Amino acid sequence: MTYRSMQGKMIDMDKLISQNELTPAVGNAKVNARGDILGPGGKIVKKREDIMAEYYETNPKAKARVNRPVETKPLQVQEHIPGLDPEPTAPVKATTKATPTPTDTEE
Repeated sequence: MTYRSMQGKMIDMDKLISQNELTPAVGNAKVNARGDILGPGGKIVKKREDIMAEYYETNPKAKARVNRPVETKPLQVQEHIPGLDPEPTAPVKATTKATPTPTDTEE
């Protein structure tokens, strides 16, 4: 993923993410940029892969997202069945609304 900054510089986001993967998050989250849980001294206590595997084991309704290639199928032509054609409708003509004319009682 390459983005252009407001100053026109190109930034490689994938490279930036991979360089800072093990950097602890700012704040009190106690995780690094990957999502690993950090213990005392910033050491990895539980890896992200273990956290995700545990989540999907304990939540049976959750499904892991799997990217599958899209299969394209050729279009099938429906055969013509006599008697099932929709009835032709008459074209609708545009009508103009009549503007009300003032009467003697309204004045």
